[in-house]
Amino acid sequence: MSVTLRAATAGDGAAVAEVYLRSYDAALPTVRRAHTDDEVRDFIRDVVLPRGTTWVAEAAGSVVGMMVLDGERLDQLYLAPAWRGHGIGDRFVALAKERGPDGLTLWTFQVNAPARRFYERHGFTAARWTDGDNEEGEPDVRYDWRP
Repeated sequence: MSVTLRAATAGDGAAVAEVYLRSYDAALPTVRRAHTDDEVRDFIRDVVLPRGTTWVAEAAGSVVGMMVLDGERLDQLYLAPAWRGHGIGDRFVALAKERGPDGLTLWTFQVNAPARRFYERHGFTAARWTDGDNEEGEPDVRYDWRP
């Protein structure tokens, strides 16, 4: 099935939020979310999408992935659980590198070993480890990519 990457529109808010929520729950079952489902939906609709930095992956008319790229910061990259392993994440990272040719940075939770392996495979290197100075109180790691 063909997957298209495109800039998100205001009308994508609900679908983007659902991808985020389902992906987070599937990939991070041991990490407490700092916000309710409704708070996440409101935040994506009212704050994230209006910035114009969100990209979606669309297949057969449905949003199956999302990425927020804010300057050099790859802020979020989530895929619907059934769409992991189909190369969409690879395409999102390639797009991020194209749009941030001088380098990128991102954060991921230390317990998210699949994400860490994914980013390392794409040339990101661990640059800073924390003991959980984030809303979730979960240890995380900053990754950097430089061309």
